[in-house]
Amino acid sequence: MRDGAGRDGEILRLRPFAFFWGASTLRAVGGAMATIAFQVIIVTVLEATPAQISILSALSVVPYLFLGLIVGALMDRWRRQRTLVLTSVGRVIAFAVVAVLLATDALDFWSLAAVTLVVGVLTLFADSAAQPLLPRIVPRRSLVHANARLAQSETVAGTAGPALGGFLLNLVGPTILFTIEAVIHALAALLQTRIAVSEPPSTRRAPARHVGHDIADGMRYTYRHRTLRPLAISIHVWFLANSIIATVLAVYVLRELALPSWAFGLALAIGGAGGFAGALIAPRVGARLGAGRAILLGRTLVVIPWLVLAAAPLTAASGTGPILVVVGLAQLLYGLGMGLEDANDISYRQAVAPDDIQGRMNATIRTMNRVVFFVGALLAGILMTWLGYQATIGVAAVIFAAAALVVVVSPLRDARHPEGSP
Repeated sequence: MRDGAGRDGEILRLRPFAFFWGASTLRAVGGAMATIAFQVIIVTVLEATPAQISILSALSVVPYLFLGLIVGALMDRWRRQRTLVLTSVGRVIAFAVVAVLLATDALDFWSLAAVTLVVGVLTLFADSAAQPLLPRIVPRRSLVHANARLAQSETVAGTAGPALGGFLLNLVGPTILFTIEAVIHALAALLQTRIAVSEPPSTRRAPARHVGHDIADGMRYTYRHRTLRPLAISIHVWFLANSIIATVLAVYVLRELALPSWAFGLALAIGGAGGFAGALIAPRVGARLGAGRAILLGRTLVVIPWLVLAAAPLTAASGTGPILVVVGLAQLLYGLGMGLEDANDISYRQAVAPDDIQGRMNATIRTMNRVVFFVGALLAGILMTWLGYQATIGVAAVIFAAAALVVVVSPLRDARHPEGSP
Protein backbone atom coordinates (compact mmCIF):
# COMPACT_ATOMS: atom_id res chain seq x y z
CA MET A 1 0.00 0.00 0.00
CA ARG A 2 2.74 2.47 0.94
CA ASP A 3 5.50 1.44 -1.44
CA GLY A 4 6.45 4.23 -3.79
CA ALA A 5 4.91 6.90 -1.57
CA GLY A 6 7.24 9.83 -1.88
CA ARG A 7 7.37 13.32 -0.62
CA ASP A 8 5.96 16.51 -2.04
CA GLY A 9 4.68 15.98 -5.62
CA GLU A 10 5.38 12.25 -5.54
CA ILE A 11 2.72 11.74 -2.88
CA LEU A 12 0.06 11.93 -5.61
CA ARG A 13 1.55 8.80 -7.22
CA LEU A 14 0.04 6.82 -4.37
CA ARG A 15 -3.39 5.90 -5.76
CA PRO A 16 -5.31 5.74 -2.45
CA PHE A 17 -4.05 9.19 -1.54
CA ALA A 18 -4.83 10.47 -5.05
CA PHE A 19 -8.48 9.42 -4.64
CA PHE A 20 -8.54 10.81 -1.09
CA TRP A 21 -7.07 14.08 -2.35
CA GLY A 22 -9.48 14.29 -5.30
CA ALA A 23 -12.53 13.79 -3.10
CA SER A 24 -11.23 16.30 -0.55
CA THR A 25 -10.68 18.85 -3.32
CA LEU A 26 -14.21 18.43 -4.65
CA ARG A 27 -15.61 18.79 -1.14
CA ALA A 28 -13.53 21.91 -0.61
CA VAL A 29 -14.80 23.51 -3.82
CA GLY A 30 -18.37 22.67 -2.92
CA GLY A 31 -17.92 23.88 0.63
CA ALA A 32 -16.45 27.20 -0.46
CA MET A 33 -19.29 27.77 -2.90
CA ALA A 34 -21.87 26.80 -0.30
CA THR A 35 -20.34 29.10 2.32
CA ILE A 36 -20.81 32.26 0.32
CA ALA A 37 -24.21 31.09 -0.92
CA PHE A 38 -25.44 30.52 2.63
CA GLN A 39 -23.99 33.84 3.81
CA VAL A 40 -25.63 35.81 1.02
CA ILE A 41 -28.97 34.00 1.51
CA ILE A 42 -28.88 34.58 5.28
CA VAL A 43 -28.07 38.29 5.01
CA THR A 44 -29.87 39.38 1.85
CA VAL A 45 -32.68 36.86 1.22
CA LEU A 46 -33.80 35.91 4.73
CA GLU A 47 -32.69 39.32 6.09
CA ALA A 48 -31.67 37.64 9.33
CA THR A 49 -31.02 39.69 12.46
CA PRO A 50 -27.58 39.64 14.14
CA ALA A 51 -29.02 37.23 16.73
CA GLN A 52 -30.31 34.87 14.03
CA ILE A 53 -26.98 35.02 12.20
CA SER A 54 -25.12 34.03 15.35
CA ILE A 55 -27.63 31.19 15.99
CA LEU A 56 -27.11 29.78 12.48
CA SER A 57 -23.34 30.00 12.92
CA ALA A 58 -23.58 28.20 16.26
CA LEU A 59 -25.91 25.48 14.91
CA SER A 60 -23.22 24.19 12.57
CA VAL A 61 -21.19 23.09 15.59
CA VAL A 62 -23.98 21.93 17.91
CA PRO A 63 -23.41 18.24 16.93
CA TYR A 64 -19.93 18.44 18.42
CA LEU A 65 -21.42 19.40 21.78
CA PHE A 66 -23.41 16.17 22.01
CA LEU A 67 -21.74 13.70 19.64
CA GLY A 68 -18.15 14.80 19.05
CA LEU A 69 -16.39 12.60 21.61
CA ILE A 70 -18.65 9.63 20.90
CA VAL A 71 -18.05 9.81 17.15
CA GLY A 72 -14.31 10.12 17.72
CA ALA A 73 -14.34 6.91 19.76
CA LEU A 74 -16.42 5.18 17.08
CA MET A 75 -13.84 6.13 14.44
CA ASP A 76 -11.34 3.95 16.32
CA ARG A 77 -13.85 1.08 15.88
CA TRP A 78 -15.57 1.73 12.54
CA ARG A 79 -14.17 1.69 9.02
CA ARG A 80 -13.16 5.27 8.35
CA GLN A 81 -13.23 5.03 4.56
CA ARG A 82 -16.82 3.77 4.54
CA THR A 83 -17.83 6.60 6.87
CA LEU A 84 -16.42 9.18 4.43
CA VAL A 85 -18.54 7.76 1.61
CA LEU A 86 -21.74 7.83 3.65
CA THR A 87 -21.21 11.42 4.76
CA SER A 88 -20.76 12.57 1.16
CA VAL A 89 -24.00 10.85 0.21
CA GLY A 90 -25.67 12.64 3.11
CA ARG A 91 -24.46 15.99 1.81
CA VAL A 92 -25.94 15.18 -1.61
CA ILE A 93 -29.33 14.78 0.04
CA ALA A 94 -28.98 17.89 2.23
CA PHE A 95 -28.08 20.21 -0.65
CA ALA A 96 -30.79 18.71 -2.84
CA VAL A 97 -33.31 19.55 -0.10
CA VAL A 98 -32.12 23.18 -0.04
CA ALA A 99 -32.54 23.36 -3.83
CA VAL A 100 -36.10 22.04 -3.58
CA LEU A 101 -36.98 24.47 -0.79
CA LEU A 102 -35.62 27.39 -2.82
CA ALA A 103 -37.44 26.25 -5.95
CA THR A 104 -40.75 26.08 -4.07
CA ASP A 105 -40.12 29.35 -2.20
CA ALA A 106 -40.37 27.40 1.09
CA LEU A 107 -36.95 28.21 2.53
CA ASP A 108 -37.17 30.15 5.80
CA PHE A 109 -34.97 30.67 8.83
CA TRP A 110 -36.05 27.47 10.58
CA SER A 111 -35.70 25.18 7.56
CA LEU A 112 -32.25 26.62 6.87
CA ALA A 113 -31.40 26.08 10.54
CA ALA A 114 -32.43 22.42 10.23
CA VAL A 115 -30.27 21.91 7.13
CA THR A 116 -27.36 23.65 8.87
CA LEU A 117 -27.70 21.24 11.77
CA VAL A 118 -27.77 18.17 9.50
CA VAL A 119 -24.73 19.35 7.55
CA GLY A 120 -22.99 19.91 10.89
CA VAL A 121 -23.60 16.26 11.87
CA LEU A 122 -22.28 15.05 8.51
CA THR A 123 -19.21 17.26 8.84
CA LEU A 124 -18.55 15.85 12.30
CA PHE A 125 -18.52 12.27 10.99
CA ALA A 126 -16.48 13.20 7.90
CA ASP A 127 -13.80 15.08 9.84
CA SER A 128 -13.64 12.37 12.48
CA ALA A 129 -12.98 9.78 9.76
CA ALA A 130 -10.65 11.73 7.47
CA GLN A 131 -7.87 12.78 9.82
CA PRO A 132 -7.18 9.35 11.36
CA LEU A 133 -7.57 7.69 7.94
CA LEU A 134 -4.74 9.68 6.34
CA PRO A 135 -1.89 8.04 8.35
CA ARG A 136 -3.20 4.67 7.09
CA ILE A 137 -2.79 5.88 3.50
CA VAL A 138 0.64 7.56 3.56
CA PRO A 139 3.82 7.01 5.61
CA ARG A 140 4.05 9.23 8.66
CA ARG A 141 7.29 10.74 7.37
CA SER A 142 5.26 12.06 4.40
CA LEU A 143 2.34 13.47 6.40
CA VAL A 144 3.48 17.11 6.18
CA HIS A 145 3.67 16.84 2.38
CA ALA A 146 0.33 15.03 2.18
CA ASN A 147 -1.38 17.60 4.39
CA ALA A 148 0.30 20.40 2.45
CA ARG A 149 -1.10 18.93 -0.77
CA LEU A 150 -4.55 18.79 0.79
CA ALA A 151 -4.19 22.34 2.07
CA GLN A 152 -3.02 23.57 -1.33
CA SER A 153 -6.01 22.08 -3.10
CA GLU A 154 -8.35 23.33 -0.40
CA THR A 155 -6.99 26.85 -0.68
CA VAL A 156 -7.20 26.76 -4.46
CA ALA A 157 -10.81 25.75 -3.89
CA GLY A 158 -11.04 28.59 -1.40
CA THR A 159 -9.74 30.92 -4.11
CA ALA A 160 -12.01 29.73 -6.89
CA GLY A 161 -14.99 28.56 -4.83
CA PRO A 162 -16.20 31.87 -3.34
CA ALA A 163 -15.73 33.74 -6.61
CA LEU A 164 -17.41 30.92 -8.53
CA GLY A 165 -20.19 30.74 -5.95
CA GLY A 166 -20.84 34.48 -6.15
CA PHE A 167 -20.76 34.35 -9.95
CA LEU A 168 -23.18 31.42 -10.12
CA LEU A 169 -25.52 33.09 -7.64
CA ASN A 170 -25.84 36.02 -10.03
CA LEU A 171 -25.88 33.88 -13.18
CA VAL A 172 -28.15 30.91 -12.41
CA GLY A 173 -29.59 31.69 -8.98
CA PRO A 174 -29.38 29.80 -5.69
CA THR A 175 -31.62 26.87 -6.74
CA ILE A 176 -29.31 25.74 -9.54
CA LEU A 177 -26.27 26.49 -7.39
CA PHE A 178 -27.37 24.06 -4.69
CA THR A 179 -28.22 21.48 -7.35
CA ILE A 180 -24.61 21.78 -8.54
CA GLU A 181 -23.52 21.35 -4.91
CA ALA A 182 -25.35 18.02 -4.75
CA VAL A 183 -23.62 16.81 -7.94
CA ILE A 184 -20.18 17.83 -6.61
CA HIS A 185 -20.62 15.79 -3.45
CA ALA A 186 -21.92 12.81 -5.44
CA LEU A 187 -18.65 12.84 -7.39
CA ALA A 188 -16.69 13.05 -4.14
CA ALA A 189 -18.52 9.98 -2.82
CA LEU A 190 -17.63 8.08 -5.98
CA LEU A 191 -13.91 8.87 -5.54
CA GLN A 192 -14.02 7.89 -1.88
CA THR A 193 -15.32 4.44 -2.80
CA ARG A 194 -12.08 3.95 -4.79
CA ILE A 195 -9.76 4.45 -1.80
CA ALA A 196 -8.03 1.12 -1.19
CA VAL A 197 -6.85 1.11 2.42
CA SER A 198 -6.16 -1.56 5.01
CA GLU A 199 -8.10 -1.01 8.21
CA PRO A 200 -7.19 -4.01 10.38
CA PRO A 201 -9.10 -4.89 13.56
CA SER A 202 -6.37 -3.19 15.63
CA THR A 203 -7.71 0.16 14.47
CA ARG A 204 -11.22 -0.68 15.67
CA ARG A 205 -11.50 -1.33 19.37
CA ALA A 206 -13.61 -4.17 20.71
CA PRO A 207 -17.30 -3.18 20.82
CA ALA A 208 -17.65 -4.93 24.21
CA ARG A 209 -15.68 -2.14 25.86
CA HIS A 210 -17.89 0.78 26.92
CA VAL A 211 -17.42 3.77 24.65
CA GLY A 212 -17.13 6.02 27.70
CA HIS A 213 -13.85 4.35 28.66
CA ASP A 214 -12.48 4.98 25.17
CA ILE A 215 -13.50 8.64 25.36
CA ALA A 216 -11.80 9.06 28.74
CA ASP A 217 -8.62 7.43 27.42
CA GLY A 218 -8.56 9.79 24.48
CA MET A 219 -8.99 12.88 26.64
CA ARG A 220 -6.33 11.75 29.11
CA TYR A 221 -3.88 11.05 26.32
CA THR A 222 -4.47 14.44 24.67
CA TYR A 223 -4.39 16.68 27.74
CA ARG A 224 -1.56 14.88 29.56
CA HIS A 225 0.77 14.80 26.59
CA ARG A 226 3.74 17.17 26.91
CA THR A 227 3.28 18.87 23.53
CA LEU A 228 -0.24 17.89 22.46
CA ARG A 229 -1.70 19.59 25.54
CA PRO A 230 -0.41 23.11 24.68
CA LEU A 231 -1.15 22.48 21.02
CA ALA A 232 -4.76 21.64 21.87
CA ILE A 233 -5.13 24.67 24.16
CA SER A 234 -3.68 27.00 21.54
CA ILE A 235 -6.07 25.62 18.94
CA HIS A 236 -9.04 26.08 21.28
CA VAL A 237 -8.14 29.74 21.88
CA TRP A 238 -7.64 30.24 18.13
CA PHE A 239 -11.10 28.80 17.46
CA LEU A 240 -12.69 31.23 19.90
CA ALA A 241 -11.26 34.14 17.92
CA ASN A 242 -12.07 32.54 14.57
CA SER A 243 -15.69 31.92 15.55
CA ILE A 244 -16.11 35.62 16.27
CA ILE A 245 -14.56 36.55 12.91
CA ALA A 246 -16.64 33.97 11.04
CA THR A 247 -19.81 35.43 12.56
CA VAL A 248 -19.09 39.14 12.23
CA LEU A 249 -17.19 39.43 8.94
CA ALA A 250 -19.99 38.77 6.43
CA VAL A 251 -22.56 40.98 8.13
CA TYR A 252 -19.99 43.79 8.63
CA VAL A 253 -18.75 43.72 5.05
CA LEU A 254 -22.09 43.09 3.30
CA ARG A 255 -24.35 45.21 5.48
CA GLU A 256 -22.25 47.91 7.18
CA LEU A 257 -19.81 48.50 4.32
CA ALA A 258 -22.36 47.59 1.58
CA LEU A 259 -19.79 45.57 -0.38
CA PRO A 260 -21.45 43.75 -3.32
CA SER A 261 -21.64 39.97 -3.05
CA TRP A 262 -19.28 39.51 -6.02
CA ALA A 263 -16.66 41.67 -4.32
CA PHE A 264 -17.06 39.80 -1.04
CA GLY A 265 -16.57 36.53 -2.89
CA LEU A 266 -13.45 37.97 -4.54
CA ALA A 267 -12.05 39.01 -1.14
CA LEU A 268 -12.55 35.46 0.17
CA ALA A 269 -10.88 34.17 -2.98
CA ILE A 270 -7.84 36.35 -2.25
CA GLY A 271 -7.71 34.72 1.17
CA GLY A 272 -7.63 31.37 -0.59
CA ALA A 273 -4.61 32.52 -2.61
CA GLY A 274 -2.85 33.40 0.64
CA GLY A 275 -3.71 29.98 2.02
CA PHE A 276 -2.23 28.31 -1.05
CA ALA A 277 1.02 30.23 -0.65
CA GLY A 278 1.17 29.30 3.04
CA ALA A 279 0.56 25.62 2.33
CA LEU A 280 3.15 25.69 -0.45
CA ILE A 281 5.93 26.76 1.91
CA ALA A 282 4.64 24.89 4.98
CA PRO A 283 6.78 21.73 4.53
CA ARG A 284 9.98 23.75 4.06
CA VAL A 285 9.21 26.06 6.98
CA GLY A 286 8.34 23.09 9.19
CA ALA A 287 11.57 21.30 8.26
CA ARG A 288 13.69 24.42 8.86
CA LEU A 289 12.05 25.89 11.96
CA GLY A 290 10.45 22.78 13.43
CA ALA A 291 6.76 22.08 13.85
CA GLY A 292 6.36 24.30 16.94
CA ARG A 293 7.94 27.43 15.49
CA ALA A 294 6.15 26.98 12.17
CA ILE A 295 2.83 26.83 14.04
CA LEU A 296 3.83 29.90 16.06
CA LEU A 297 4.67 31.85 12.91
CA GLY A 298 1.28 31.03 11.43
CA ARG A 299 -0.55 31.93 14.63
CA THR A 300 1.27 35.29 14.76
CA LEU A 301 0.56 36.22 11.15
CA VAL A 302 -3.17 35.69 11.69
CA VAL A 303 -3.29 38.46 14.32
CA ILE A 304 -2.20 41.27 12.00
CA PRO A 305 -5.06 41.50 9.44
CA TRP A 306 -7.78 41.70 12.06
CA LEU A 307 -6.00 44.44 13.98
CA VAL A 308 -5.79 46.38 10.72
CA LEU A 309 -9.43 45.79 9.80
CA ALA A 310 -10.56 46.75 13.32
CA ALA A 311 -8.75 50.11 13.02
CA ALA A 312 -9.35 50.89 9.34
CA PRO A 313 -11.56 53.99 8.85
CA LEU A 314 -13.96 52.32 6.42
CA THR A 315 -17.59 53.21 5.75
CA ALA A 316 -20.03 52.41 2.96
CA ALA A 317 -19.08 55.79 1.46
CA SER A 318 -15.47 54.65 1.06
CA GLY A 319 -16.42 52.92 -2.17
CA THR A 320 -16.19 49.36 -3.41
CA GLY A 321 -12.56 49.64 -4.56
CA PRO A 322 -10.92 50.80 -1.31
CA ILE A 323 -13.05 48.46 0.80
CA LEU A 324 -12.19 45.50 -1.43
CA VAL A 325 -8.46 46.32 -1.20
CA VAL A 326 -8.45 46.44 2.61
CA VAL A 327 -10.67 43.38 3.11
CA GLY A 328 -8.83 41.47 0.38
CA LEU A 329 -5.38 42.17 1.89
CA ALA A 330 -6.68 41.15 5.31
CA GLN A 331 -7.93 37.88 3.85
CA LEU A 332 -4.60 37.36 2.04
CA LEU A 333 -2.52 37.56 5.21
CA TYR A 334 -5.09 35.56 7.17
CA GLY A 335 -4.97 32.78 4.59
CA LEU A 336 -1.16 32.84 4.52
CA GLY A 337 -0.97 32.31 8.28
CA MET A 338 -3.52 29.52 8.25
CA GLY A 339 -1.93 27.74 5.30
CA LEU A 340 1.44 27.81 7.01
CA GLU A 341 0.24 26.49 10.35
CA ASP A 342 -2.41 23.95 9.29
CA ALA A 343 -0.15 21.44 7.52
CA ASN A 344 2.37 21.53 10.36
CA ASP A 345 -0.27 21.43 13.09
CA ILE A 346 -2.29 18.51 11.71
CA SER A 347 0.77 16.52 10.60
CA TYR A 348 2.42 16.83 13.99
CA ARG A 349 -0.70 15.48 15.71
CA GLN A 350 -1.04 12.60 13.25
CA ALA A 351 2.64 11.63 13.54
CA VAL A 352 2.86 11.77 17.35
CA ALA A 353 -0.28 9.83 18.27
CA PRO A 354 -0.54 6.02 17.86
CA ASP A 355 -2.99 4.82 15.21
CA ASP A 356 -5.37 3.19 17.68
CA ILE A 357 -6.02 6.51 19.45
CA GLN A 358 -5.99 8.80 16.41
CA GLY A 359 -9.77 9.04 16.20
CA ARG A 360 -10.20 9.92 19.87
CA MET A 361 -7.28 12.33 20.05
CA ASN A 362 -8.45 14.26 17.00
CA ALA A 363 -12.07 14.15 18.16
CA THR A 364 -11.12 15.46 21.60
CA ILE A 365 -9.43 18.48 20.06
CA ARG A 366 -12.13 19.04 17.43
CA THR A 367 -14.97 18.69 19.90
CA MET A 368 -13.50 21.25 22.27
CA ASN A 369 -12.84 23.49 19.28
CA ARG A 370 -16.50 23.36 18.34
CA VAL A 371 -17.64 23.93 21.91
CA VAL A 372 -15.48 27.03 21.92
CA PHE A 373 -16.77 27.97 18.45
CA PHE A 374 -20.35 27.65 19.69
CA VAL A 375 -19.64 29.97 22.61
CA GLY A 376 -17.75 32.38 20.38
CA ALA A 377 -20.53 32.54 17.79
CA LEU A 378 -23.08 33.44 20.45
CA LEU A 379 -20.62 35.87 22.05
CA ALA A 380 -20.13 37.53 18.67
CA GLY A 381 -23.83 38.38 18.50
CA ILE A 382 -23.60 40.08 21.90
CA LEU A 383 -20.40 41.91 21.01
CA MET A 384 -21.82 43.14 17.69
CA THR A 385 -24.87 44.49 19.47
CA TRP A 386 -23.02 46.18 22.33
CA LEU A 387 -19.68 47.21 20.80
CA GLY A 388 -20.27 47.36 17.07
CA TYR A 389 -18.66 45.43 14.24
CA GLN A 390 -15.12 46.83 14.22
CA ALA A 391 -14.65 46.61 17.98
CA THR A 392 -15.80 43.00 17.82
CA ILE A 393 -13.12 42.30 15.20
CA GLY A 394 -10.59 43.96 17.50
CA VAL A 395 -11.56 41.64 20.36
CA ALA A 396 -11.01 38.66 18.05
CA ALA A 397 -7.52 39.95 17.15
CA VAL A 398 -6.53 40.05 20.82
CA ILE A 399 -7.74 36.47 21.30
CA PHE A 400 -5.74 35.35 18.24
CA ALA A 401 -2.67 36.86 19.92
CA ALA A 402 -3.38 34.83 23.08
CA ALA A 403 -3.38 31.63 20.98
CA ALA A 404 0.12 32.45 19.75
CA LEU A 405 1.25 33.22 23.30
CA VAL A 406 0.32 29.70 24.44
CA VAL A 407 2.85 28.29 21.96
CA VAL A 408 5.55 30.75 23.08
CA VAL A 409 5.43 29.73 26.75
CA SER A 410 5.13 25.93 26.23
CA PRO A 411 7.36 23.00 25.15
CA LEU A 412 5.47 22.98 21.85
CA ARG A 413 7.61 25.90 20.72
CA ASP A 414 10.63 23.59 20.31
CA ALA A 415 8.76 20.56 18.91
CA ARG A 416 9.94 19.07 15.63
CA HIS A 417 8.30 16.69 13.19
CA PRO A 418 9.35 13.03 13.72
CA GLU A 419 11.98 11.90 11.24
CA GLY A 420 11.98 8.52 9.59
CA SER A 421 8.58 7.46 10.98
CA PRO A 422 7.15 4.32 9.43
